[in-house]
Amino acid sequence: MKSTVETLSPTRVRVDIEVPFSELSSHIEDAYKKIATQINVPGFRKGKIPSSMIDQRVGRAAVLDEAINTALPDFYGQAAREHTLLVIGRPEVDVKELVDNKKLVFTVEVDVRPEVTLPDFAKMVIEVDDVVVTDTDIDEQIEELRIRFGTLHTVERATQTGDFVTVDLVANIEGEEVEGGQANDISYEVGSNRMIDGLDEALLGMSAGDTKDFTTQLVGQRESESGVVTITLKAVKERELPVVDEAFAKLASEFDTLAELKADFAVRLDKVKKLEQGAQARDRLVTKLLDDADIPVPETLVEQEVNQHLAGEGRLGDDEHRAEVDGEVRSSLKSDFLLDAIVKSESVQVSEIELTEYLIRASQRYGMAPEQFAQELQNAGQIQSLVAEVARAKALSEALAKVTVKDVSGNVIDLEALRPQMAPTEQ
Repeated sequence: MKSTVETLSPTRVRVDIEVPFSELSSHIEDAYKKIATQINVPGFRKGKIPSSMIDQRVGRAAVLDEAINTALPDFYGQAAREHTLLVIGRPEVDVKELVDNKKLVFTVEVDVRPEVTLPDFAKMVIEVDDVVVTDTDIDEQIEELRIRFGTLHTVERATQTGDFVTVDLVANIEGEEVEGGQANDISYEVGSNRMIDGLDEALLGMSAGDTKDFTTQLVGQRESESGVVTITLKAVKERELPVVDEAFAKLASEFDTLAELKADFAVRLDKVKKLEQGAQARDRLVTKLLDDADIPVPETLVEQEVNQHLAGEGRLGDDEHRAEVDGEVRSSLKSDFLLDAIVKSESVQVSEIELTEYLIRASQRYGMAPEQFAQELQNAGQIQSLVAEVARAKALSEALAKVTVKDVSGNVIDLEALRPQMAPTEQ
C-alpha cells in the first residue's frame, strides 16, 4: 500500500491511498463467505456456495463492493498511523479507481488536530492576587455563623424579603392541574429565588391564610408553555439572629471569647485564599496560553457540535443562540487542543490509582457508589473521555509547577504546598 498526505488547511488533510490488489485478497475472501450465507442456490448448502456461482448469481461487482466497504477503514487506519495523523471527526472517502485484479485507489479527507506551539513554561511568569484577609471578610463569616444559629418565630404580618414561609403550591395549565405539580407544607425563604420564577414577587405582601395566583414558566414543561401557580400561604416566620458577643462565641464555637473566634476565622480565611491563589494561577495560565497561541479549529466539527447542541434544545432555528453556542464550542475545542498538547509535551500518563481516585471523588459529587458511577460511565462509553480529562488536569498541574507564580506585591508563591489541590479536578 502506498499513501501520501496533502495538507488542505491547518485542521484538514487529504490522504491519497493506492492498494495493490494482492492486499485485498483476504477481504475478497471474506466478502465471498459473507455473501454465501445470504443467498440460496439450489444444490448447494448455505455458506458452501462456490465463488464462481456467486459471481454468476450476484455479480463480481457486488463482491468487490462488499470487500471494499470492509477494507477501506483498515487501509485508511494504516495510512493514518504511518503518517501519525491525529484525526478527529468522520472521514469523507472517495473511491477514485478500482481495476479488478490490479489496484484500488481512493482518497480520504478528514479533520485533524492542529499543531499547537507551546512556550517554555520555565520562562513564564503568572501573577495572582495578594492574600489579604479583611475585617469585612471576617464579619461575613461571623454573619454566616449568626444565620446558622438564628431562630425562627411566627409573626402576624405581611411577608417581607428574608422571611421564611410555609406554603402550598398547585400548578396548572389552561385550568388543568399539572401532573406532579402539587406540593404541600413547603418551607421557603422569601427572596432566595431558589424555586419558581415569580414566586418571590408573588409572596411579598401576602399574609397567613392568603391565596394568590401568578403566571410563570413551569420547569419540565414545553419551552414556550407557561402555567398558573396557586399559592396558599400558611405561616410567616421571622429569623431572629443572636447578638455578637462573648456568649455567642461560646455558643457557636469552641472559643471562649469573640476575639479568639475572629482570630480563628482569620487563619482559616488565609488558608482558603492561598488555595485560591493556586486555582487562580492555573486558570490564568490557561488563559494566557490561549491568548498567546493561534489555535485553529475544524469548521466541520464546530458545525456538527453546534447543531447537535441546538437540536437537543429544539432551537436549531435560533440564530442568536447559535452564535452563542458557536463561540462556546470553539472555546472548548481550543482549550482541549491546548491541554492535549501539554499532555503530549509533558509525556503524561494516567495511572490506575489516579483514575480510581478521580472516580471516587466524582461519584461523591453525584451521590453514587464508585462502582455504580464507573458502570454508568462504561455504559455511556465515557471512560476514555474520563481518562483524557484526568490527563489534561494532570498535565496542566505539571506545567504550572514549572511556571513562576508571583502575587501582585511581587512575592513568589510556592505552589508545592498546594500540590494536593493541583491534583486532577474537573475542567
